[in-house]
Amino acid sequence: MSDDLLARAHDLDAADPLGGHRDEFLTAPGGDLLSYLDGNSLGRPLAATARLIEEFVRDQWGGRLIRGWTDGWLDWPTTLGDRLGAVALGAAAGQTVVADSTTVLLYKLARAAVDARPERRRVVLDTDNFPTDRYVLEGIAAERGIELVWIETDPATGIRPDQVAAAVDGDTALVLFSHVAYRSGWLADVPEINRIAHAAGALTFWDLCHSVGSVPVRLDEWGVDLAVGCTYKYLNGGPGAPAFAYLRSGLQGELRQPIWGWMGHRASFEMGPGYEPAPGSRALLSGTPPILGMVPLHANLDMLASAGIDAVRAKSLLLTGYVLELADAWLAPLGVQVVSPRDPERRGGHVTLRRAGFEGLLEPLWENGVIPDYRRPDGLRIGPAPLSTSFTEVYEGLAVLRDLAEKQTLPERRP
Repeated sequence: MSDDLLARAHDLDAADPLGGHRDEFLTAPGGDLLSYLDGNSLGRPLAATARLIEEFVRDQWGGRLIRGWTDGWLDWPTTLGDRLGAVALGAAAGQTVVADSTTVLLYKLARAAVDARPERRRVVLDTDNFPTDRYVLEGIAAERGIELVWIETDPATGIRPDQVAAAVDGDTALVLFSHVAYRSGWLADVPEINRIAHAAGALTFWDLCHSVGSVPVRLDEWGVDLAVGCTYKYLNGGPGAPAFAYLRSGLQGELRQPIWGWMGHRASFEMGPGYEPAPGSRALLSGTPPILGMVPLHANLDMLASAGIDAVRAKSLLLTGYVLELADAWLAPLGVQVVSPRDPERRGGHVTLRRAGFEGLLEPLWENGVIPDYRRPDGLRIGPAPLSTSFTEVYEGLAVLRDLAEKQTLPERRP
């Protein structure tokens, strides 16, 4: 069986139209990395990124110094935002900015949304969304005196349209969910959930952190109102890379984000009294843009544009489907459960495997050159990145997991 599965990996690699992109990534020094399966947490760096950063430091920062701001840096949040919108978000120009962190942008947009609907006092969210999303809304609820309506979601699945329909009403100002659930990889039905929320008069807000660069996103087509996401996962922006925010053009004159800073002013260098927001999406900015942190995005957006998001999605489904094959053949007999959707229509870019005691395997996996991700209570997330991960790499990583799981002494079950 193992020989058949390895032959299948080799066949899939040989037929992979995106296989050549693996050569664009830097390899780990020392040769101790066997299988990197955590692209859904931190993407690998591109060789072009190292080159661009060196050139930027030497030529732009070192050569132009402060003149670089007027050479174009000031426009990077919007020009990169527009490029990201075109390549990965299905968003027309003038609606996306790159700035801040996901948490800060979540706060800005969510506060703006509830303030724009003062007659509505409820916000709908789910219990298994990423902690930042929940914490930010809890803070806003305390600030503005609004009620949070919690939808109980199964960590093995995610938010469903029928749950949203039962929760929203005429007092709902905003709904906030993740497009791809961070634990299970559940892919939400954004168009249908948007339709339900809009019918109740609510604004819709989507967290795209686990989908951008891996799953096709059609923000304009789906009628999304607000969205945020990070750039260090499938977009390979690097640790701490800036996030992005999307604000639908029809709402830009209505919503006013609460962190007023000089970069969001209509005339940043007038330095005058009083705050007047810039027109369009630039009003989402607050402080000085993280220019150095944006440099890697230039390289990755070039690569993603070349590959095409639909081709990336096609390979992602093959990769996660292959993970399921290996899990069924090797890990299910060892008591490992798959807690991600098997239906490709509802599966994002990663697969979560669960067994009691899996936390104890993380260190030995790393020692053997295999790097997955762990999420409590007992989940190992297998996150192959379509542009940097081969099928053989998945085979090798899960083979090590199988061998370690076979040897692991499981914790005693409580009666």
